[in-house]
Amino acid sequence: MLTRGPKRFYKIVDVKPDGASSAVLLDGKPVKTPAGRAFVASTRALADVIAEEWREQGERIVPDSMPLTKALNTMIDRIAPHRDAIVDDLAKYAGSDLLCYRAGEPAELVRRQSAAWDPWLAWARDHHRAQLCVTTGMAPIQQPAMALERLRAAIASHDDDHLTALHPAVTITGSAVLGLAFVARALDAEEAFAAAQIDEDYQAERWGRDAEADAVRARRLAELRAARRFIDLLD
Repeated sequence: MLTRGPKRFYKIVDVKPDGASSAVLLDGKPVKTPAGRAFVASTRALADVIAEEWREQGERIVPDSMPLTKALNTMIDRIAPHRDAIVDDLAKYAGSDLLCYRAGEPAELVRRQSAAWDPWLAWARDHHRAQLCVTTGMAPIQQPAMALERLRAAIASHDDDHLTALHPAVTITGSAVLGLAFVARALDAEEAFAAAQIDEDYQAERWGRDAEADAVRARRLAELRAARRFIDLLD
């Protein structure tokens, strides 16, 4: 269910160049972030799509219907000011990456995990020289320090805009590897989400789907799709 916000307080939405960036104007006044910072997009393409989100609002503003506005607010108010902490948080996922913890049985689940996850561990090895270890079960394993350092460096190499998209990609999938591949455009939102849902989908096939879980699933996939569109508009 979409959350209704305040009444619409503007009529005209414009985009204005701001140096190399672009600002969104409401009735000629620049938009501010929730923290009061300048709401400026890195590219005109991103600003134009965000402006359209504002134009499409009805009598009341519905924040959940403005995913790119939300993403840019997140970048400006959270990612940029706390960049090092964000990088540290995302890097921790590499130490317990979803792709490294496998089922021992049943055979079909083992097969699906291997088919979906092995190629991305190989991708991390080939693209980032990060060889992660795989185990059966949930008991924690210690990953090679060099692999973790290289994945952290890969995460830190992204600018604030791309780090904004990387954050949901990693936290939603539970995998630093899938997140990095997603931002590198090696796989799209649907592919990343499907890879992360191997276990859940297998259990749903056996025991049936749950409406509440499906609603959460839909929200997470929508967030990944918004992250993909966000980075596509940066080029």
